[in-house]
Amino acid sequence: MGTKKISRLVLTTGIPLMLSLLINSLYNFVDSVFVSRVAENALTGLSLASPVQIIVSALGLGNAVGLNAAISRALGEGRPDKVKKTASAAIFLALCAWVLISAACLVGVRAYFAWQSGGNAEIAAYGQDYLTICMLFSLGQMGQWVFDRFVIASGKSHLFLFTLSAASITNLILDPVFIFGFGMGTRGAAIATVIGQHVGLLAGILINARWNKEIEFSFTLRPDWHSVATILRVGIPSTLVQVITSFVTVAMNSLLLAFSSTAVAVYGVCSRMMGLCTVGVHGIDNGLIPIVAFNYGAAQPHRVREALRWAVIYSVLFYLPFLLVLEAAPGLVLKLFNASAQMTGIGLPAVRIMGLASLVSIPNLVVASALQGLSRPRPSMFLTMLRQAALPVLLALTLSRLGRLNLIWVAFVLAEGIGIPVALSFWRQESQAALMDRA
Repeated sequence: MGTKKISRLVLTTGIPLMLSLLINSLYNFVDSVFVSRVAENALTGLSLASPVQIIVSALGLGNAVGLNAAISRALGEGRPDKVKKTASAAIFLALCAWVLISAACLVGVRAYFAWQSGGNAEIAAYGQDYLTICMLFSLGQMGQWVFDRFVIASGKSHLFLFTLSAASITNLILDPVFIFGFGMGTRGAAIATVIGQHVGLLAGILINARWNKEIEFSFTLRPDWHSVATILRVGIPSTLVQVITSFVTVAMNSLLLAFSSTAVAVYGVCSRMMGLCTVGVHGIDNGLIPIVAFNYGAAQPHRVREALRWAVIYSVLFYLPFLLVLEAAPGLVLKLFNASAQMTGIGLPAVRIMGLASLVSIPNLVVASALQGLSRPRPSMFLTMLRQAALPVLLALTLSRLGRLNLIWVAFVLAEGIGIPVALSFWRQESQAALMDRA
């Protein structure tokens, strides 16, 4: 982290995270592809489940982001005792997240779909079957976030491939078996997903215990509370941003439902497709966090600045091939989801416009991640809330009054464009303040 050439370090740190994000995206993407063969209402049910899944993932992501920054700084400071306390605290937080998610499922899933399905009982049933299983058995997902970050933080990227392979292959094999072989529909998709996540968790535990000696960990219900607070201080803003993003998705679904339920399905397809196409961008950006944290802790600001530059370059390069496909052949993308004529008509401009929005978002994502690495979570949270929540909803509500569905997709491009000068301003202010604090 402190000596390797930055252009190579950004890649070697980011690529394992890309693969991790790819697996998480593939769970939802593959589920959607298979479920679209069941019925369009089943695909709509998964789209309505997406905001709640974002919240579930947010708890795991927040823990992982906080862990990433805290454990990387401890490694940079040469504090093995602090590393172990941080690792054990992250495991404890993963367990707490699972308990919270399960309780929320038992209390609110039925009411959520009764509200969001627009009175369509079939859509509600499809979505409820899927989401209930994913939430009640989310321990695998929460734990996998943690153990994946252990091997990444210690620089053992090659070990990370084993957990990825175990999880992804399991899900890909079981999806068609449960969905079509056993005729379980969305319920089968959920079962395949959670089994894959638990296999990945088990692989992560075994690999870290056997081959990742730099990071010791223990399972405890009495963690070091200072380590818990350190993880939460950095991770909670990321969690809150994702939670707010989920509410944005709920608002967008409600807005789109006024046009048609097919528009909701298209939005779900676009969200899953963008999640898959931007894994390179998000992998580089998440990998930037420990690089910035380590070199900030080691008082090497020039490496921090260089890391940001390479993060932007690599993010653009990784996304461009996907952008070309989205712009040139959106119809092929929609065919993966068995799109009807109506869905294709709505989806063609949606895919193109949302693809452009993801390109414009790259500077914002890089700066937000760098701010987290500097332990500046508040401006990072504000920036993300502005471009992912406040501006998209405000712009979409305003443009929807013109009665043209395509203008709702344009709102996402405008929101990202407005966010860029705000991001650059934040970085100038906060990076200088961080260096002064360090001095």
